[in-house]
Amino acid sequence: MDFALPETAIPDDLAALLPGSGSEGLARAAATAWTQAPFLKGLMRSRAGVLARLAEAGPEAALADALALAGDATADIMPRLRRARGDVALLVALADLSGDWALEPVTAALSEFADLAIDSAIRAALLERGGDGRGLVALGLGKLGSRELNYSSDVDLILLHEPDLVPRRSHEEPDEAAVRIARRAVAILNDFGPEGYVARVDLRLRPASEITPMSLSMAAAEHYYQSEAETWERLAFVRARAVGGDQALGQLFLDRIRPFVWRRSLDFTAVRDVQSVSLRIRDHFEGGQAMGPGFDLKRGRGGIREVEFFTQIHQLIWGGRDPALRAPATLDGLAALAAAGLIPDDTAAALGRSYRVLRSLEHRLQMRRDEQTHMVPKLIADRRAVARLCGARDWPPVERALAAVTAPVARAYDLLIKAAAPEATQVPAEPVDWLKARHAACRAEGNAGRFARGLAPLIARWRAGQLRALKSETARASFERVLPALVDALAAAAEPKRAAARLDQFLEALPPAAQFLALLEANPRLVALLGHLLGVAPTLADALARAPALFDVMLAPDAFASLPPAAALSAELTAYVGTADYEQRLDRVRRWTGERRFQLGAQLIEGRADPLDVARGLSGLADAAIDALLPAVTAEMEAAQGRVPGSSGLVLALGRYGGGMLTHASDLDLIYLFDGDSAAKSDGDKPMSASHWYNRWAQRLTSALSVPTAEGALYEVDTRLRPWGSKGAMIVSLDQFARYQAEDAEPWEHMALIRARIVAGSPAARAAATRIIEEQLARPREAMALKHEVLTMRAEIARAKPPGGAFDVKLGPGGLVDLEFLVHYLQLLTPQAVTPDMDRAIRALSEAGRLATDEAEALASALALLTRWLVVLRLVAPGDAALAGNFSAAVEAVIARALGAQGFAVAAEQLTLARERVRLAWTRVFES
Repeated sequence: MDFALPETAIPDDLAALLPGSGSEGLARAAATAWTQAPFLKGLMRSRAGVLARLAEAGPEAALADALALAGDATADIMPRLRRARGDVALLVALADLSGDWALEPVTAALSEFADLAIDSAIRAALLERGGDGRGLVALGLGKLGSRELNYSSDVDLILLHEPDLVPRRSHEEPDEAAVRIARRAVAILNDFGPEGYVARVDLRLRPASEITPMSLSMAAAEHYYQSEAETWERLAFVRARAVGGDQALGQLFLDRIRPFVWRRSLDFTAVRDVQSVSLRIRDHFEGGQAMGPGFDLKRGRGGIREVEFFTQIHQLIWGGRDPALRAPATLDGLAALAAAGLIPDDTAAALGRSYRVLRSLEHRLQMRRDEQTHMVPKLIADRRAVARLCGARDWPPVERALAAVTAPVARAYDLLIKAAAPEATQVPAEPVDWLKARHAACRAEGNAGRFARGLAPLIARWRAGQLRALKSETARASFERVLPALVDALAAAAEPKRAAARLDQFLEALPPAAQFLALLEANPRLVALLGHLLGVAPTLADALARAPALFDVMLAPDAFASLPPAAALSAELTAYVGTADYEQRLDRVRRWTGERRFQLGAQLIEGRADPLDVARGLSGLADAAIDALLPAVTAEMEAAQGRVPGSSGLVLALGRYGGGMLTHASDLDLIYLFDGDSAAKSDGDKPMSASHWYNRWAQRLTSALSVPTAEGALYEVDTRLRPWGSKGAMIVSLDQFARYQAEDAEPWEHMALIRARIVAGSPAARAAATRIIEEQLARPREAMALKHEVLTMRAEIARAKPPGGAFDVKLGPGGLVDLEFLVHYLQLLTPQAVTPDMDRAIRALSEAGRLATDEAEALASALALLTRWLVVLRLVAPGDAALAGNFSAAVEAVIARALGAQGFAVAAEQLTLARERVRLAWTRVFES
């Protein structure tokens, strides 16, 4: 439906009002409105000047004139706002009917006038009491909040005040004064006069509107929304903004309740709550559901509200994690959701087209008599008049178009809320026979009776309501709905008994779980993932039990995509942390890093990521965490102790972190340094030496990276590779570092220095540290003496940390430690091959002639395989006992898939071959 108006004869009495210079579109719009819309006809009779301005300069200029009239503080407020409202109503209707304005300019103009009128009314009410415009604010919700006001809409407002700022008389309490000011402002807008009204004010969206005063104090409202509000109120605040009065006060309130509206954890209970509301609306307005006379464009099936609810439910679920989705306007929200990959592009386009048609038809229903109606007229003459305003001769083609645009909305919305909540499979009270049947349906082999007898007592325990996670009725109801899928996941596990025991442990450790169970219920694929986690990755299952919101990250469209590069991760974390204070920053870094680590772990056990990519991703997460925390630590130190002029801190990563290849169990090997004069003094109230200042700085940074908070732990930090080890200071200057490396460092320390990578510091400090490291590693060395030192150190490690078993790929013969010692020994003899990247180092040694081409290829292949083994084992088989090879069948399958092998036996053979290659090279280099 394009709403284009056909040629229409202009009545004589209208012709006398229309200027001859107007556009043809304006003439058609005016003629149609004159004959079909009594309200607009009355406005045209009294507003020849507006018609002239429209014809002469267009709707934008006419709107500017109307807004100027509304804002003219020299005129009496009641008449001027009403006069201006009539001007706006006329010019917007004619701009809409003529096609000069599409839907967005129409709703924006109506909303802009409403904002100005509300602000003027509140300021006038405050001024009458000697106020300065502060102390009371109107929050706009609904279509006003999203700047999508319809033609004859009411304005949904919540009025709030700050008692200390409200102007009051000597005998008044602040709350009494605020209510009187609110009542006066509403009267300015709502009361009828000779020119009608300004806006119908609806205050029913305020907390407990049936018993609360017109204006609530900020404190009372904040307490309500943080502790008592329901899902529908969260939904309302998706489109909330400050629209009049003390707007800074309003923005402060919205900032405070943002965590209530936008929850970072995905809350699928919102879907069920809105589902319930939607079905009640359909029942209550049953007469307006069927297409035809009486159909309700707003509340009917496939109508305006279902487009809005569809958009807002998705925004509530995902907007806490992605601020780009928090667009208040419906069309903008659909576009943002599609751009994020959360809804299909064709769904967003279809709903957008439907919304435009529905809203435009709604405007034509309302502009006829300035009625707040959304219902297709029941009288034939009225339907014909609306059809003429739509550009049709009669109603039937309009109804066909209406049916066509509501159908895709109804389909999409029914799918979202699952229509009427279809009945789920129920696990019977006596479940043994049922469990046997489910076991048989999920797998061809195995003992169904043993499975059923083992699981039935656990189900009885879970149903008893003694677990903290299942205390509430809501949680138990959700659990019953998701239990059949959980049973299927356990039955399909490689080791059902072990998976069931871990599920029991998981549920026992879980906090109150209504939201988590609603998440599983809404996303059945996560049930299978949970079953897999319980079967093969106890580390991830334990993390999930402590923080169920970790599962949220697996619902993102890119959940199984590779993480972006380290710089992009750092930018993402910095944006998420924002301007949070120090303690909040610590929590947010831990939350974000925990989510991403969990995501990488899930990718690994599902066989969706190369372990080498996971290792690089884990290293990038650590870089991002340091980037986010170091500036805050420095700012805290400077605020407390002043700055050390001409100086800055530096962080070196060593070991696996220096090489950019971490595992889920890795700690961070760090060395802290600072540039500048170590004897310099800080410029705080109590000056301290640079050495003292930076030791405190290093301790704070270590704490920021390692101390558990409410969001859990982040990393273990190991600083024992610093100069003089645990006997030395936590941090030394670059000059001290250079002297130590030149005069006191052991060869093994230079080997460790090969893996040094600067992860934080100023450009000047980075350059200075790089020069020192390069100079020390380029020193000429006597090969036999160095060989003796390397072999001695390797023997000491073997005595202190003997291999843990046949699958100790790190410490065992031909393992990663042997390979690292071999490569680092050759690097110290070949300065041009010095790099913390082991793979690049092997290839550089080949180019330098230290390794034959085939030997280098064999060692590079062994490095990749051993690293993959290490990354996987640290996740699926934590602890030394597993290194002996006591893996479950499920873990063996995960290992084989991660290594790209056709079964675990093949993966083990590949491991043996890789170790032999390392031992051959070791023998050639060290024992020949």
